[in-house]
Amino acid sequence: MSNSVIVINDEKFETEVLKAEQPVLAYFWASWCGPCKLIAPSVDWVAANYSDRLKVVKMEIDPNPNTVKQYKVEGVPALRLFKNAEVVLSHEGAITKQTLIGLLDAHL
Repeated sequence: MSNSVIVINDEKFETEVLKAEQPVLAYFWASWCGPCKLIAPSVDWVAANYSDRLKVVKMEIDPNPNTVKQYKVEGVPALRLFKNAEVVLSHEGAITKQTLIGLLDAHL
């Protein structure tokens, strides 16, 4: 399993997230979003350190309106944890690495 964040778009969402065999953390971001830049290192850390039990993908919101609308992403940064194609955790706004780890550990 790769230990890096996979960049996806609307077309790849079903294959990379909904049909994944393991849980998937989807990170929704925007280039103009300051808080997104703050949590990006934590998302990268999760991808590297949880690669044995979690896949991490990131999707820029502006060019991918279909997925953003479907999963009700109303602010960025946004995180959605998928298990068996279902959202089991949803968070919007900046988050510390420790809080992110705590949320993930509670669901994995």
